Amino acid sequence: MIIEVLKSKLHRARVTQAELNYVGSITIDEDLMDAANIIANEKVQIVNNNNGARFETYVIRGERGSGTICLNGATARLAQVGDIVIIMSYAYMEMDEARAYQPILVFPDADNKLIK
Repeated sequence: MIIEVLKSKLHRARVTQAELNYVGSITIDEDLMDAANIIANEKVQIVNNNNGARFETYVIRGERGSGTICLNGATARLAQVGDIVIIMSYAYMEMDEARAYQPILVFPDADNKLIK
């Protein structure tokens, strides 16, 4: 049996931009993407801690070291700059692999920088 499990999570990132007039997606600082093992075009689920919105979109690489978390297109209506979001990616795994898998959890600071 194959199940879907949490692969990685950016926990409590701060929205830095919301661009309504864009095709769609979420732009994420490439440093954060690397730390969370998220790649460009990967589907992610986003939870807005400020208003409870939950939605899915795909990832676009943001400038490395910029701290960018930008909601693009229609998703820009689901958050405001400064909102705290959780960004999660998932993977399909065989049951035995899923039982042993430990998701990658990334906790950026208030400026969306990696804590060293």
